[in-house]
Amino acid sequence: MKVMVAEDNRDSRELVSDILESLGHTPVVAANGRIALEKIIAEPPDLVILDVNMPEMDGFEVCAALKRNPTTTKIPVLMLTAQTDIESRVRGLGLGADDYLPKPFHPRELIARIETRLRAKEETDSLRQQREQIRKTFERFVTHEIVEQLIADPSSVQLGGALRTITVLFADLEGFTTLAEHTDPEHLIEILNAYHLLLVQHIKANGGTVDKFLGDGVMALYNTPLPQEDHALRAVKTAVHIREALAEFHQKFPPIFRMGVNFGIHTGPAIVGNVGTPDLMDFTAVGDTVNLASRLQGLSDNNEITVSENTFSLVAKHVIGQRMGERSVRGREEHVVTYLIERLQ
Repeated sequence: MKVMVAEDNRDSRELVSDILESLGHTPVVAANGRIALEKIIAEPPDLVILDVNMPEMDGFEVCAALKRNPTTTKIPVLMLTAQTDIESRVRGLGLGADDYLPKPFHPRELIARIETRLRAKEETDSLRQQREQIRKTFERFVTHEIVEQLIADPSSVQLGGALRTITVLFADLEGFTTLAEHTDPEHLIEILNAYHLLLVQHIKANGGTVDKFLGDGVMALYNTPLPQEDHALRAVKTAVHIREALAEFHQKFPPIFRMGVNFGIHTGPAIVGNVGTPDLMDFTAVGDTVNLASRLQGLSDNNEITVSENTFSLVAKHVIGQRMGERSVRGREEHVVTYLIERLQ
């Protein structure tokens, strides 16, 4: 790791540099505070070792400048000084220094403190990278509140893939393929994005995760990445709310662009986690539960919300629905019992 050594005394500077090199680290040296600050900002190190008494800028001034700067505020600072009074220590720590070692110091103690600070930096960087990965993975697809919960407790999301019960919703625009044949591409994309915005707003409002866009359709997941006891009801509410919003939403378009939305919803076990390669991966769900939800959407017509028996059993007390009996589903030998959701109670 790279460590800045800001020390005006040549012998002390060389001693600290030798210790760092013996530990396998790369020292970057500066003989005064101003030069040290310039080098730190130009190429931020992993640790800063600051002498207090230096020309042009003392260690306190450098430390204060580092902690004010968003790009350097996270760099740990170890202050070395002959000033052993309590007030000086309190001042340094108050400015944001992470450690304070009085001179003269024993090399073994300096080594221990360097290793402790660098180890803490590694752990902090790892946690920050984990949080950034969570933010990049989810912030476009779930509400801000869910992202913050995940960041506050990264262990609550299984990034490696895990079997869990989820509810999957598929929504697809009715008549889009025909419309695409008679609409210029630029206008078509504008219309499609408007519908997608409507779908995503209601998915996120009900705590769902937008898994992916499938041309003119959307796949959403519930009960992941955070647990939701009422995940089936959340998915059904999403579909009902979208359907109810269509009448007003359609007023902004000519009749030719007023498309219905058909839904398929199923609850069951699925593998949930990151799928792909180390360089390109998506958070998604795979398994028969996802496939069946997609097939149920294919059975819907004219703004219908088709749900499986599994899903209906979890929401029956909260909805008015109609049992459609056993229906043939493409790709499955056995018939599937389905229900149509009419409205919420």
